[in-house]
Amino acid sequence: MKPTDGANLLQRFAMPPLRASTVLIGFAVPISVALDNLLLALVLAGLLFNARTVWAIAVQHPVARAAWLLFGMLLLAMFYGATPLREAAGILWKYADLAFIPLFMVMLGNEITKRRAQYAFLTAMSITLLLSYLVGLGLLPVQHWMNKFSTVNNPVIFYSHITQNNMMSFAIFLALLNLRDTPSQKARAAFGLFTLLGTANVLFMVQGRTGYIILLVLWAWFAWSTLTRSMQRRGKTFSWHYGMAILLILAALFSASYQLSPRLHNRIEITISELQSWELNANPPSASIGQRLDFYLNTLQVVRQKPLFGMGTGGFSSAFAQQTQGTGAVQTRNPHNEYLMITVQTGVIGLALFLYLFYTQWRYAPFLNTPFEQDAARGLVLAYMANCTFNSALMDHSDGLFFAFMTSVLFSGLKLGKKSG
Repeated sequence: MKPTDGANLLQRFAMPPLRASTVLIGFAVPISVALDNLLLALVLAGLLFNARTVWAIAVQHPVARAAWLLFGMLLLAMFYGATPLREAAGILWKYADLAFIPLFMVMLGNEITKRRAQYAFLTAMSITLLLSYLVGLGLLPVQHWMNKFSTVNNPVIFYSHITQNNMMSFAIFLALLNLRDTPSQKARAAFGLFTLLGTANVLFMVQGRTGYIILLVLWAWFAWSTLTRSMQRRGKTFSWHYGMAILLILAALFSASYQLSPRLHNRIEITISELQSWELNANPPSASIGQRLDFYLNTLQVVRQKPLFGMGTGGFSSAFAQQTQGTGAVQTRNPHNEYLMITVQTGVIGLALFLYLFYTQWRYAPFLNTPFEQDAARGLVLAYMANCTFNSALMDHSDGLFFAFMTSVLFSGLKLGKKSG
């Protein structure tokens, strides 16, 4: 037997468990950091059999290439900042999910595997939703393995209210798309029930305010894309009147939710009150919203110091501390805004690469195989554009890994050729 035959045989036996590990990341990412890190280590072994293919995808696939360009800029920025190399490498590792995208695409290279990956995520979110209702309704006491901030009034299960609401909002969006596209009546009933319960969970039970915004954005995009497709099938033109109607309907629904939910009403009232009482670098410090405004404005001052290349990867903490020295500002390791976080570290060059990643995803989404993938891909962009406005989402382990995973699930089927490239 030739050596190449042995290698091919080994690859044939190794790939199924590696693909299964990749699929299971969809289940693990909303539930356990330890489990998804273990699965990532297993998937990384796929490089032994697919190094050339991974490299080809990284170079040729427009979305994977854009992700690698951003990661490459962060890698380069390790070496020109004042941050010690070890500390800079620790921050770079938080963005390593971007580098995994070509490898994930290899592992998710067929429709069955991609569908399983999507359902793995929806299964994890269904478990989260069930447990959240049990805790929120007082049917299940908060367990020791649940998030330390979990209470009856804020029934988060595995992660913080921010992360849970963000992921639940995207799971609701996927359920809506499945509800629209599946022919099975039983499946429609299941996806419809998940949509209703999930929406109520996000708006009325869990306190993550970013999730409210992401959910509203995704509901609007779902309505817009679905109506557009419906009119195109009937040979009609979508006009701005329909867009205004969608916005008015969504505004009415949100207004009704605001009036009916004391919890949502209270969270919005707190937000407005904190905005009205905010004072830059106040002493004592401002409340949550005020602190974020402090972070944003002080970070902009840091950006002005080195706007082109930034402070280098990992340079945010020390630069922010120097900028706010002698003030009452609360210190932070990130500004809770990924656009600012990237810009401080890599300058406007890195920011341009970050925006180019979103642009590339949006541009190539229409070339995907199905309406589900096309609309889901653009929904992912909109969700993370909103998320990154209020959180350093790509630097966060769970949000960053989910972005890389779902990008790979949706874009691995992009046909590389004249039409898409």
